[in-house]
Amino acid sequence: MKIFFKIIATLNKIIFPSFSKKGIELSNASRFQLIILSWRAYITKRAL
Repeated sequence: MKIFFKIIATLNKIIFPSFSKKGIELSNASRFQLIILSWRAYITKRAL
């Protein structure tokens, strides 16, 4: 399972934008941006 999540984490890095580089604040993020942030955090946590 860990290999599966590492592959997904790599795909997330390629496909989804990095909001930390843009400096987006969570209070100003749209609902879609919050969903992407949550998804990336979940996959990263599972890959580690």
